[in-house]
Amino acid sequence: MRILLTNDDGIDSPGLVALHRALSPTHAVDVIAPDRNWSIAGHNKTMDRPLRVTARRWGPARVHATDGSPSDCVALAALGFLDAKPELVVAGINTGPNLGDDITYSGTVAAAMEGIISEIPSIAVSMDGYQDWHFDTAAAFVVRLVQEVARHGLPAGVLLNVNVPNAAPAAITGVAVTRLGRRIYRDELIKRLDPRGRAYYWIGGAIPESHLEAGTDAHAVANGQISVTPIHLDLTNHRLLEVIGAWNLT
Repeated sequence: MRILLTNDDGIDSPGLVALHRALSPTHAVDVIAPDRNWSIAGHNKTMDRPLRVTARRWGPARVHATDGSPSDCVALAALGFLDAKPELVVAGINTGPNLGDDITYSGTVAAAMEGIISEIPSIAVSMDGYQDWHFDTAAAFVVRLVQEVARHGLPAGVLLNVNVPNAAPAAITGVAVTRLGRRIYRDELIKRLDPRGRAYYWIGGAIPESHLEAGTDAHAVANGQISVTPIHLDLTNHRLLEVIGAWNLT
């Protein structure tokens, strides 16, 4: 397949390099990634300034870095920057999980969303850990998953969100197809003063936790399984269409 690799951690991320190393022996792989970290950027797309793209070398491989967002990377590929449109977008391997509600913040998942908006099947891959990552575990699974996507295809408008336990392959207990779970955020607003006495603010807090409900992505990863969650962009609450349609709104 002709595969576009991108991420939100930036062109120098070891997770991106691990994906390239795993997929390039058997696929035509292009890399367009941000030139800096865009974690928690969400579905940010640059429309108010030009984008700059710089070619780099990873050994014999030619890759590209841009000053745009993860979504911009996919848009560049889909709209003609490359000599052929990708057949698949793979975003990752993210250094940290993208479970449940995290997908609304994630630049990694946003890149995959941009892929399906551009009618390209897409996969987002994240590692459930913040240090000492086992990227080869995730990369080896992605190779198998790409084979299955090539064999079966994906419905239009659907991406696969993959979360991998941060563990050696022998410690993985299986693969689960899951629904999105719910995350528990403990964000804090921290107020400080600069040297001139003006207030400024940090939004931060502890690492999120999860509601570990059976059948969810968070539950699977907590039990040593790789989680694969099919996601589409139709956020409509279909059950409420008739209910709200019956309100006196005219």
